Order: sequence, then C-alpha cells, then structure tokens
Amino acid sequence: MTGDHQTLALALFSVFIAVTLAITTWASRRRHGSAEEFYAGGRLFSPMENGFAIAGDYMSAASFLGVSGLIALFGYDGLLYCVGFLVAWLVVLFLVAELVRNCGRFTLADVLAARMRERPVRIASGAASVTVSVLYLVAQMVGAGSLVALLLDGAGAQARTWTVIGVGALMVVYVAFGGMRATTWIQIVKAVLLLGGAIALTALVVARFHGDINGLLNTAAERSGHGSDFLAPGLKYGDDWTSRLDFISLGLALVLGTAGLPHILARFYTVPTARSARRSAVWSIGLIGGFYLMTIVLGFGAAAVLGSDAVRASNKAGNTAVPLLALQLGGGAGSTGGTVLFAIVAAVAFATILAVVAGVTLASSASVAHDLYASLRRSRSATRGGQRSEVAVARIAAVGVGAVAIGLALLAQGLNIAFLVGLAFAVAASANLPVLLYTLFWRSFTTRGAVWSVYGGLIPALTLVVLSPVVSGAPESLFPGLDFAYFPLENPGVVSIPLGFLMGWLGTALSPETADKARHAETEVRALTGAGAV
Repeated sequence: MTGDHQTLALALFSVFIAVTLAITTWASRRRHGSAEEFYAGGRLFSPMENGFAIAGDYMSAASFLGVSGLIALFGYDGLLYCVGFLVAWLVVLFLVAELVRNCGRFTLADVLAARMRERPVRIASGAASVTVSVLYLVAQMVGAGSLVALLLDGAGAQARTWTVIGVGALMVVYVAFGGMRATTWIQIVKAVLLLGGAIALTALVVARFHGDINGLLNTAAERSGHGSDFLAPGLKYGDDWTSRLDFISLGLALVLGTAGLPHILARFYTVPTARSARRSAVWSIGLIGGFYLMTIVLGFGAAAVLGSDAVRASNKAGNTAVPLLALQLGGGAGSTGGTVLFAIVAAVAFATILAVVAGVTLASSASVAHDLYASLRRSRSATRGGQRSEVAVARIAAVGVGAVAIGLALLAQGLNIAFLVGLAFAVAASANLPVLLYTLFWRSFTTRGAVWSVYGGLIPALTLVVLSPVVSGAPESLFPGLDFAYFPLENPGVVSIPLGFLMGWLGTALSPETADKARHAETEVRALTGAGAV
C-alpha cells in the first residue's frame, strides 16, 4: 500500500483510539468501585443501547473480515457462516435472554449456583468461560495482524507481532479502567461505524453492477475460477463424507454456540429487567440480520470485482477481502478515492476488533474474579471491601487473559478468523449450553450432573481440536511439520456437543445426591417471573 494509505488509515486509527480512551476516562471517573458497576455498568442501559452494544459485540472481525473472505473464496459454502451466526439468535431470544437475566447476576455461573452447590459449579463454569473467551480473543488478534500486514504492505512478522501486542494492551486499558460502562459505549460507537461502513460498501457494490444481483453472482462465479460450482453447495464441505460431516459439525456449533458465549450472556445483565433483555435481543437481531445480508453482498462482490485468486494472494485465509474491495471500489491503488475508502474500512475493521476484544476480555476477567477467585478464597464476603477485592482481581485477570490470547494469536496468524471463531462457538456449545439448559429446564438436575456436563463438553472439544488437522498434519495447520491429526474433522461440535448433554445426564443419573426440588422451584419462579431477580 502507498504511504497515503498508511498515513490516512493510521490517522483514523488514532482518532478512534483517542475517542475510546476518552470514553474510558469518562467511565472511570463515574465508577463507584462496586462489582455491579464494573461488571454490569450499573444495569442502567436501555434496550436500544444494549441492543446496539450486543450487535457491536457480536459483529466481530470474524463477520466483517472472515466471513466475507470465506464467501469470496468458497461462495455458497462461505455463506453458510452467515446463516449459522444469525439463526443462533433465535435460540438466544426464545430460550436464554429473559431467563438468564432473571436468574443470574454477572456471569453464567450465577445461574447454575442458583440451585446447585456453589463452589464446584463456579469453578467448572469459570474455567469453561475463560477458555471460550481466550479462543474468541485469538480470532480477533489474528484479524488485527492481517489488517496491519495489509496496511503496511506485508511488513512481516514483526509488524504483526507488535500489532497484536498493541491491541492486547489497549483492551487491558479499556477493561481495567472503564469496566462495563466504557466497554458498552465503545461497542455502541463501533456498531454505528461498522453498519455505516457496510452500508456504504454494499451500495457501491450494487451500484457497480447497476442493481443487477444476478449479474453480480454470475460475475463472481466466473472470476472465482470454479464456475457454477461457486454458487452451489460443496466447494469447501462437499468433497467426501469427512468434509460433509465437518459442515454438520460447524452448523451445530454456530447455531448452538451463541447462547453459551460468556460475553453475550453478560450483556443481558446490563439492563434493569428481563423485558428489557428480551427487547435488547430483538434490537440486536434486527441489526445483526441486516449486517449479515450486507456481508453476503460484500463477499460475492469481492469475488466479482477482485477475483478469488487476488483475494487468496493477499491473504490465503481471505481475511483481507473487504479492505481490498474497498480500495478497488474507490478507484484502485494510487487513487484518492481508493486511498480514502480503504483507510476508512481498515479503521472501521480495527475499531471492530478493539471493541469486541474489550467485551470478551471483560467477560473472561469477570469469570476469573467472580467465579474462580471468589470460589477458591477461603470465605466469600458480600461486603463492599470484598467487592473491591474482587474487582481488583478482575483488573489483574484482564492482563493475564490478554497475555495468553496474544501468545496463541501469534501462532495462529495463518488461519481464517471466522474459522477460529467457529472453534470458540463449538467449545461454548459443548461446555456452556448443555449445563445452562439443564439448569433452567430439568427438575432433577444435580450438582454432579452440572460439573460433569461442563467438563464432559469442554475436555473432549479441546482434545479433538488438538488432534485435528487444525493443529497438525496439513500445510495450513498451526504446526505443519508435525502430524498427530487422529481426528479427521476441523470442528469438534458434532462429537463434543452431544457429549456435553450426555455427561450432564449421566452425572445426574449416577449422583448420590438428589436434586433440591425446592431450589429448582424457586429458580423456576424467578426465571419465569423475575421475582427476586437482582
């Protein structure tokens, strides 16, 4: 890229960072040091504000960069990510949003502890939530590295490394000093910017083909190098039974994973009532649905305008398709319009990464402090001093989580970020969703069942990923020189999700204790009516 690209994009990066740091400073002055303020922003956000924040949290780099890139490379099969990400919100809306808001306080473990023995379920749920969050963070960090490598014209591994470290440092600042209030407003600003950028690019793509969507699709198929196969199922997931089963596994993970994502569940605690939580979900579905429709246009537009080979040449995983499309739509390399549009899109993508990273880091640090630390210390204190100690641990945990995510992201730079997020969804659907649904809807569920359910989904999911072609045995693996890929699928969901449900049932069936029917009845009334909700 030219010096103009770099200068303008870096200037826009700097403006967004300055604005978000100002928001963080404003939020830090308003905080009162309480856990409710740090974790939930005082529960003062309106449904519309929270809906925009949820959309900002959910429309990650995986959506804007990764999914568009997969569509540009694989056509119809890449589009399936959009379908899975959006359909998942029906599960959230109808089964999770209101009930979680009524039963919990700050984290998923609060819902489980409402009717189980607190210490074991908090430790299990906290460990699973941190694992999911770290996987999600890795995807965002990889996106940041790909973006800056493109901006600096392939400046090399050192530029990517410093970018990932810089993003990690910023997210620690956002979380440690601003808490949920700053994170929410950063996500709202980012959602508006991202939707505005997507609308502008979509309009330019449609205008380029004079409103002829059929012409757009046919040109994309022609320039993809695959012909009509580009618009039909099977280009990525149809070669053999293994790839087809991999597609089923991916679909299960995407549809079921959202309801188990810690940073999404945490957003429902930032509104005052369960009705507000449901209305937040409706707002977010509308915004997210519109965004994914535009993502489809952008993906096929990249294939049609640039050609799949050009996208792959820039980044083999397709992560840079949208910025390159913006450059071409603006007039091409060296043009003023191309420079401006590329810089704007790159800045919006970077803003997307920062906002999502802040939200996920806050959720993971909350799990460390509110669940793991509070369970492992000798005595839980509900006093203000105890809350201050917990919040201090959360701030320290943000640093630790960031360091782990940075280290893993530096290993995973060659992987598509939508694919990486798919792995996080698989772990969330395996470890978090079964125990959540059992707790809310199964009267006989016990503490042993809850613990077995979490570990019975978490451990197989992680083990199968390690033994899959993602880690070894293929040229695009994390360790291409090694081969211990004994599990043929790239996504473990088709095995690990049923195991999470099975182990929850088996743990309950073999439990020496009986379920506390009175606590279940109390939880059920609280979940359905909101009586006694915080």
